[in-house]
Amino acid sequence: MPATDTIVALSTPAGESAIAVIRLSGPACSTLSAQILGREQALAPRYAHFGSYKDTAGLSIDDCVFTYFETGKSFTGEAMLEIAPHGNPLIVQKILADLFARGCRAAEPGEFTRTAFLNGKMDLSQAEAVSDLIRARSDRSIEVAQRQLHGSIGRKMSELTERLLSVMAHLEAYIDFPEEDLPNEAQQGPASELRKLIVEVTELIDTQRYTALLHEGVKTLIIGEPNVGKSSLINALTGSDRSIVSDMPGTTRDYISAFLMVEPWRIEILDTAGLHEASDAIEQIGINHTMEQAETADFFLLMLDAALPSPALPESLLARMTPKNTIVVENKIDLPNASEHHDFMAEFKHARISLQEHVGLQAFRELWTHSIESAVQQPNATDGVVVNARHASALSEACDSLELAAQKMKQDDLSELIASDLRAAVESIGKVVGKVDNERMLDSLFKQFCIGK
Repeated sequence: MPATDTIVALSTPAGESAIAVIRLSGPACSTLSAQILGREQALAPRYAHFGSYKDTAGLSIDDCVFTYFETGKSFTGEAMLEIAPHGNPLIVQKILADLFARGCRAAEPGEFTRTAFLNGKMDLSQAEAVSDLIRARSDRSIEVAQRQLHGSIGRKMSELTERLLSVMAHLEAYIDFPEEDLPNEAQQGPASELRKLIVEVTELIDTQRYTALLHEGVKTLIIGEPNVGKSSLINALTGSDRSIVSDMPGTTRDYISAFLMVEPWRIEILDTAGLHEASDAIEQIGINHTMEQAETADFFLLMLDAALPSPALPESLLARMTPKNTIVVENKIDLPNASEHHDFMAEFKHARISLQEHVGLQAFRELWTHSIESAVQQPNATDGVVVNARHASALSEACDSLELAAQKMKQDDLSELIASDLRAAVESIGKVVGKVDNERMLDSLFKQFCIGK
């Protein structure tokens, strides 16, 4: 935004509430605070002041709490003013209209955080963490977003950059002083350090999958033959009649999705069509959808009827299931002819339940929680750093440059060429925290933020 602009936005959700928060950022905040309250001097910074909001006509709109932040000591780095009126939408709109009449401009999505980034109050990875924290839907995603907000990614990128610069210093010393015969001394150390850097950057890129699990949820498929209790299980887990339950096989013709929490994890659970020989084209489409969903599933709950023989499963499905990502759920253990199926997929974890009698559900939940912790790929990177798709793209560029440098070093290529690849890697790492100015990328990123943040 232009340096002379003062932006304003409602930072609390629209609708009725006890208190609303209206935020302003820009050079007019000090003057506005005095004018609105009818004071001769601006408010003392970082103190809550109670007073009546007076519009341009001198009429009182509401009693509010005003908090002023001086330039350099605010979230955005500019002067800021926060106004907290009662959370009546009409009052809020009157205040916003008055501020617009006083020359303020409506803030764009993410403009407060973007201003903070441009003023050096945070790096780009921390700015992204603000949005991640607001949208977090599980304890794990909140934990990761808070670490990122506190600079975990920025610190890791600084560490990688310092180590890269050290390697470059060895090489550039040889470029400047070749008569000193530095390569024999320097090549072994830099080559080894370069290989370590490649491994670490690759591990960081791999944590992108963990980010998807945190934000989208652990995708879990309930699969099995018709009428084994798949729909009853999803209803029991979600506490609602999410799926239609019937004794007629093939009632579920397509997958049904729901979200629930299992301890700190957000779970996307899908009730799928029963696996069997389809009797019509519509049933076959539902079964095909089940197999498609299995290709991208993170976890499986394989249900079977304890009173019937063990099922035969498609090879393509068995290829996706492992002892880590699958629980065999033996339902209907209350039936007189029920038997244990411990020999079926013996290496997999088994849970025996009766949805009809509400038996074994608590033990199953505990086993499921433990199994998710084991199945979900935890970050291998140090400091628990987890990267998103944008970070992974920049780090992939860095990794390609490091691989080129390592290959040239192995071939005893010119040190100038190796140093050029290393400089390219440093620039790519800098993109993660926003050290490379790219206006289009910033526009795209901050448009995803909510207004007022």
